[in-house]
Amino acid sequence: MTITKRVTFIAKDDDASIEMMKELLSAMVKPSKAEDGCIFYEIFQYQNNPRKFMAYESWRDEAALDGHKASSHYAVYKSSYEPYCEKKYTDELEVLG
Repeated sequence: MTITKRVTFIAKDDDASIEMMKELLSAMVKPSKAEDGCIFYEIFQYQNNPRKFMAYESWRDEAALDGHKASSHYAVYKSSYEPYCEKKYTDELEVLG
């Protein structure tokens, strides 16, 4: 079953945190897209609120998502983002139709 998620990040309210979040999240795109089972993976920064970022990702199945979470680039992001992030939340999405 396909897994689709939207992960929202809100950077702390200072320019250094915004830039670090942008750098950490941007570094995830290319290697994530190259992973087996990745259907879609993009990071967005809101134009009307530069502190806010959204990862939109879709994976072939749970095994593909588990492989993503076991990757070295995911480990770097996971161990680095918290000092720069005020809030993070995830929405799991279901395709209708």
